[in-house]
Amino acid sequence: MGKVFRILSIDGGGIRGVFPAHILQCISARLNVDIFKHFDMIAGTSTGSIIAAGITCSVSPETIVAMYKEQGETIFKKRWSFIPKKYQSADHSLYDSKEFSNILHDVFGDTTLGEIKIPLLLPATDIGYGGVHVFKSGYSPDFTRDKNVLVKEAVLASCSAPTFFDPKKVDQYLLSDGGLWANNPSLAAVIDAQYRLNIEPSSIRVLSLGTGHSRTSYGVDNNRKWGLLRGWKGPEFINFIMSLQAQSIHNYLQLLLKKNQIMRINFESDLPLPLDDCSAIDDLISRADREFTHKSSDIDSFLKSKGE
Repeated sequence: MGKVFRILSIDGGGIRGVFPAHILQCISARLNVDIFKHFDMIAGTSTGSIIAAGITCSVSPETIVAMYKEQGETIFKKRWSFIPKKYQSADHSLYDSKEFSNILHDVFGDTTLGEIKIPLLLPATDIGYGGVHVFKSGYSPDFTRDKNVLVKEAVLASCSAPTFFDPKKVDQYLLSDGGLWANNPSLAAVIDAQYRLNIEPSSIRVLSLGTGHSRTSYGVDNNRKWGLLRGWKGPEFINFIMSLQAQSIHNYLQLLLKKNQIMRINFESDLPLPLDDCSAIDDLISRADREFTHKSSDIDSFLKSKGE
């Protein structure tokens, strides 16, 4: 039996992060799995970066779920503006990240990425130079850039979704949401495990947790005005891009790995799934609980699977 290398990957999705957080709470409490010790690498984008970084800093899934429930409305508290609500995102970000930053400080304190022992990946987007940016803990001797970066700063950068929060300056980089290119960070994690840690592809097992998929569509009438607000539905367009990106990454990973190497837990909704709708938290937790209950046996078997 070869040693299995286990990767936990968590999508972005704003307040919908409570869905994967509750899944992990169920895995911990009902399957008696120590999340911190079980996984060899953890990756999280945007809201997933909060959960991923929290686990590597020994924050329990229960505490993370509580944070979403208790602090969600504070994070997504609309800033004052004289501009009508429907036009605000055309002029400025909808939310001020100051309170969000304070909440992240309460969770992570002044912990740096260099202090984290588990391989951790937090994708962001370098809008200053138009490229990708991945914060990483010090699991390779080749990494020199991020060891002194505060975890709370990396998480805030990864969460700074366009139109929702302003970009975040971290050292010399101006960064935005990693969901623009890696809303599902599982492929980035698998590649890094192979390239940086020399893990054999056949040894990899990926638990990939989504935050819900809404069937956003625009119909086939091309006579409408295709401006950002009227045609593309403003902030909903950002959610549309991130959802498509997460789906495509999972499709790619299914082609690279065998069926028994990856488990994806997600849900689909016929209704919109806004990134900032805190009134949906209870429903998201209920969905997560139902999803876990129906798949608990499969999840348990996957987590305990051995190498070939």
